Amino acid sequence: MVSSKFDIFIMHKSGEIYHIYKSEKSGEVRIGINTLERLTYRLVRSIGAGMMGFAVILFIFTFGPVIKEEVLYRLDEKGVSYQQNKFENLIDKAEADRVVGVQEEAENYGVSSHFSLVIPKIEAASNVVANVDASDEGEYFDALQKGVAHARGTYFPGQGKNIYLFSHSTDANYNVSRYNAIFYLLRKLEVGDKIIVFFADEKYEYEVAEKVTTSANDTSWLSENGSEETLVLQTCDPPGTNWRRLLVIAKPVD
Repeated sequence: MVSSKFDIFIMHKSGEIYHIYKSEKSGEVRIGINTLERLTYRLVRSIGAGMMGFAVILFIFTFGPVIKEEVLYRLDEKGVSYQQNKFENLIDKAEADRVVGVQEEAENYGVSSHFSLVIPKIEAASNVVANVDASDEGEYFDALQKGVAHARGTYFPGQGKNIYLFSHSTDANYNVSRYNAIFYLLRKLEVGDKIIVFFADEKYEYEVAEKVTTSANDTSWLSENGSEETLVLQTCDPPGTNWRRLLVIAKPVD
């Protein structure tokens, strides 16, 4: 029986303290925890849970990478990732073989795979000097002694835009020795003839689509940028003069 003159406190085995008090209604007893103690208990429990969570996160960040590497090492020892590594090595080897193949093919033509031009039909092969100012006579004459000139402001193979290359076509012996006149026979090309360009250890193939004869002052093709990649070869016409320009327009071979 619970006395009505005093309250009785009971210590629960879990450490919770319960306050037993007599109800105003006769014969009824209620058990409840002290409000302050209840709040303290919840606060302590929340702090404890937070500290445990923080400890778990700290453990994962501290030892997670070590555990990961250890597991991967064990799997590799057992040959689990062998096939994947082998496949990656095969890809690397295939790419290396491709680059070597391109370099060797360019060397067989007597040019560099860095940037060069080969036209099999007329047996023309020359390295290309990149980014030459087509409006600066001194600059492009100097470039034409070394090879074919790539016009500054135009694009490179694989970029999907206009590539503009130009060279002399003189038939005078003293000028042939002075300039790299590999475009002398450019007029012999017909639609469908193949043109090869080596650039950055890649091989690009083009087919002649058309030939255009225009005035010596026509620079419209220098700024032409259509919706697809176009290779433009420019030379003088007739050979040995500067009366007109002969343009050979080629498109990439799929």
